[in-house]
Amino acid sequence: MKTLKEAYKDALEKKVAIGHFNISDSTQLNAIAQAAKDLNVPVIIGVSEGERDFVGLKKAVAVVRAAREEYDIEIFINADHMHSVQGCIDAIDAGFDSVIFDGTKMSAEENKEGAKEVVAYAKERGVIVEAEVGYIGTSSKLLDEVPDDVVFDSLPTADEVLSFVKETGIDAVAPAVGNLHGMLKGRANPSLHIDRIREIRTALGNEVGMVLHGGSGLTDSDFSHAIEAGINVVHINTEIRVAYRKGIEASLEAKPEEVAPYRYLNGGYDGVYKTVRKRLQLFNKIS
Repeated sequence: MKTLKEAYKDALEKKVAIGHFNISDSTQLNAIAQAAKDLNVPVIIGVSEGERDFVGLKKAVAVVRAAREEYDIEIFINADHMHSVQGCIDAIDAGFDSVIFDGTKMSAEENKEGAKEVVAYAKERGVIVEAEVGYIGTSSKLLDEVPDDVVFDSLPTADEVLSFVKETGIDAVAPAVGNLHGMLKGRANPSLHIDRIREIRTALGNEVGMVLHGGSGLTDSDFSHAIEAGINVVHINTEIRVAYRKGIEASLEAKPEEVAPYRYLNGGYDGVYKTVRKRLQLFNKIS
């Protein structure tokens, strides 16, 4: 099986992107793994700090490793948006394939220093480190409007992103390019700055992963253009949560007296599977 770093490079060479999907339980994991197996593509499972606490740090690693063996697929696990160095270290020690140090609410210098510290610890253990440059909000939920603290007219430049990567030694970077955590109700999220993505990729070259966070709510056209411009990993979370809830609600509405979780959770499984399969087809240019 490829390493995650090898999968990153392979995606960039093919001008496709690896789908990264967050989970809170095994039902979501199984749906994602089955979609990846059916399409024969790699996939990354993410757990945020909240999801990690709910699932359990070591349990999250164990269930993803079990899925890797059971489904015979390239499936990896990422510690998504760890807001402290210690949180990243704990995930690395537990066996995660990659970690994201999220210091976007810190000062620029604190963000860099924290990322450097994580990189120094991860390098010896073969774990990928990602960090964010620019701020795109924090909420993976349905939104009425773009949050006031998300500003689209002061995005990081290609030079600023490159400087951050060189100073910290990170393996992958998630720049703010007009993206937004969360999903606007009833309409698409704002369009991405595709030219900025292309500029950043040109500056970075092909050795550094470039990750698009806040994928939920974007149009298919935005995804395709972003991947063509140099994105090689795309994060989806809110869209998964919505599909899961709607699927369970539909199951319970159809059979309101059902109390067996493995029966009504099947509706959630179906919702996640369909959503993930559709996204993986788009990201990997599969018709």
